[in-house]
Order: sequence, then structure tokens, then C-alpha cells
Amino acid sequence: MAQAQGLGKRYMKAFFKGFFVAVPVTVTFLDRVACVARVEGASMQPSLNPGGREASDVVLLNHWSIRNYAVQRGDIVSLV
Repeated sequence: MAQAQGLGKRYMKAFFKGFFVAVPVTVTFLDRVACVARVEGASMQPSLNPGGREASDVVLLNHWSIRNYAVQRGDIVSLV
């Protein structure tokens, strides 16, 4: 019984250690490098979401290009 309790403690410690490392790394990646966004509505038709209201597109927003000023003609820029 004591061995099972020690095993459970070890797994919980490993879980929390991984959790506290993975969350900041993931948040930093999504904030600085890239994130996924859904395009809904008619504002970007016909380039994105050509199916109308019932369809939506999923796009990858590249934050790295904006920080390095690597935007070119024809790129779609998203503003918040």
C-alpha cells in the first residue's frame, strides 16, 4: 500500500513538473511565433471562406514575419 502511494506521488510530481514547463513554452510560442485562428464571416470573401456563412477556414497566423518586417505584397495581415 505504501509503495502504491509513493508511486502516485512520483507520477503527480512528474506531471506538475512537466505542466509548469509546457504551459509557459506553449504560451510563448503562440504569442511570439505562430498561432491558429478561424476565419468566419464575409469580410475576407472570396479569398477566404468562399462557402459563405456555413463554412469557415482555419489559418496559421505567422507572428515571426511581422516582427522581422518580412511582409510582402499579396500577404494577408490580421489586426486585433
